[in-house]
This record gives sequence, C-alpha cells and structure tokens, in this order.
Amino acid sequence: MKNTAFTKFHEERGAKMVPFAGYNMPVEYTGINDEHITVREKVGVFDVSHMGEFWVSGPEALNFLQYISSNDVASLVDGKVQYSCFPNGKGGIVDDLLVYRFGEEKYLLVVNAANIEKDWKWCVDNAEKFGIRPGKGIENASGSIAQLAVQGPLAMRAMQKLTEEDITGMEYYTFREIPFAGIDRVIFSTTGYTGAGGCEIYVSNEDAPRLWKAVFEAGEEFGIKPIGLGARDTLRLEMGFCLYGNDIDDTTSPIEAGLGWITKFTEGKDFLDKEFLLKQKEEGVDKRLKGFVMIDRGIPRHDYEIVNADGENIGRVTSGTMSPMMKQGIGMGYLNKGYWKEGTEIFIRVRNKDLKARLVKFPIYKG
Repeated sequence: MKNTAFTKFHEERGAKMVPFAGYNMPVEYTGINDEHITVREKVGVFDVSHMGEFWVSGPEALNFLQYISSNDVASLVDGKVQYSCFPNGKGGIVDDLLVYRFGEEKYLLVVNAANIEKDWKWCVDNAEKFGIRPGKGIENASGSIAQLAVQGPLAMRAMQKLTEEDITGMEYYTFREIPFAGIDRVIFSTTGYTGAGGCEIYVSNEDAPRLWKAVFEAGEEFGIKPIGLGARDTLRLEMGFCLYGNDIDDTTSPIEAGLGWITKFTEGKDFLDKEFLLKQKEEGVDKRLKGFVMIDRGIPRHDYEIVNADGENIGRVTSGTMSPMMKQGIGMGYLNKGYWKEGTEIFIRVRNKDLKARLVKFPIYKG
C-alpha cells in the first residue's frame, strides 16, 4: 500500500484511512455530510496526490494526442486545460482525463489513480506509432508529484494570500505556473470535481509538507477543513460528474455517457473509434446516462435495477447516494431509449421494493 506525501498529516488529524487505488487514503474526518457542506459553503482540502500524471512532449506530441483522445487537443492554447477521454478501439472508454497544454510541443495528462498502469501501457503502446517512447517524448511522473485540490466558494480568496500573482480572476479550466506558498514554482489550475469552485495545486513531493502547512494557515479564517474521498464522491454526484468504473468504463461509449461534447469530429482529427462514435452520434444510441432524484424515500446504489411502472427492466443505477444538500436520494444510471425525458417517472428496485424517482437535468443539485 502506497502513501502520499500528505499521509502523515491525515493520520495526525484522525482521518479514517482506507485502501484506494493502491494508496492509503482518507475516506472521512468529521463525517461525510459535515465535510460535504464545508466544501459547498466554505473551503475544503482534498489530497489527490494519487492521481496519475504523464508528460508528453516533442514534435509529434499533438498528433499522438489527437489520435488517442476524443477531444480536439488542437483547440487548446497555452494555459488551457481540456476534459477528454481515451476511446478503447472497441466503442468503450479506457479512462477519462485532463489535458494541460504547456506549449506547442509540451502537454501534461492527468489520469485516474486506479487506471495509472492501464493508461500508461495504453499510451506507450499507441505512442510507438508516432516514434514516441518512454524517455523520448513520454514520461510517467505519477510517483513524484503531490497535489491538493482546494475547493469551495472561499477557496480562491484563501489561496490568494499565498501568492502575489492574481489568481482570483482565473477562468475555469485554465492553469498557470506561479510562485506559491514560498515554493518557487507550482502548477496552479482551476478545474475541480465538486462544482463548488476552487483550484488544484501540483508540487513535487519534497514541497508537499510546506504546501499543506501554508494552505491550512491561509484558510483558517475561512473555516478550512481537510476532506476525505467520501465527500468527494457525494459532491461530484450532485453535479452529475462521471466516475470511471461506475458511470463510464470499457463497455460504455462517450456518446452513451452524454460526453458527446468532448468527442470532436473536426476535420483532420482521426482518432480511435471515430467512425463508430460518429455513427452513434448520427443514428443515436439505445441507452443514455441520466440523472434522477428520488421521490419515495430511499437511497439508490450502484447496480440497482431501474424499472418502469409495469416493473419491466429499463436500466441500471451506476452511482447513487443521499444528497447532503438536498436531503434526498439522488443518482445516475443508464436508461433505455424512451425514458430519457426530463420529468419522466422511473422506479429504483431497492430490496425488492420499487421506489419512485424522477429524471432531472444535470447538475442534480441546483444550489
């Protein structure tokens, strides 16, 4: 079991630690509901050092990324971040990821912790077609980078205290390399997985203790708290953000998952599964990922059956929880064609009892 550069700080603060993606990670500190509300109303800090980071560089970097990813990397400019996915060549998804553009020939890919080895092999195997090899155009830096996600409506005000650069005006899905918290250079980005605003700060493992101390000192007056993986999941679910392994995987296409907006059929971009996905876009699909809110009291869970009023199977739940903000059960799931319209009543089969729910548009939580 691997530790992150922040593990000792989690243990010192009494976090409940669990194995996650091969790492020893905090699942909660004071309780999921309390931590969730802290992020929605104030500011919370997540250790996301377990995420994977691959550098891609050189004259063929863009061509390689255009081939292996679904979004249009050519549309990026320096300092912009892009959400994308790796199509698997069989209509499914290897992983979803972020692409950072540092220059015309330099990019950073941020991938899911549980998929680091799988993604690295996928990238290396496909990079060979472009003359890119480990040590020559592609590098796995996952083990040397620590990352904190500081999230919440007060996050940027708190973090502004740690740099002379103006960060409060940064646009969503951008990044900068700046001096921060006494560290010469950090990667400071504004992507987020909570819908509450905030930033991510990437540093070397050696600078992690200094960053942790500075972030919590700066945020003290704003009610800052450390947040575990439990609240990270409930926060992203309220927003309708996909979780790999639950809502998307090797058997689901980005079109089915409602990720057509990151699947770009631009001229000159020949990417894996392009023809298959274009056909799905033009002809439609038989199932779609949709969000819902429980009308009857109950908590939907992963793999629960979704049925219609006649008790016929029409889909399955991929993610579900009790929303700390809405005090209702909420979820996401794949539904058969004919059951996609907002407001449609569906039923979640919970312990052989069919509980009524209603389809809603994302985000599920509108606060």
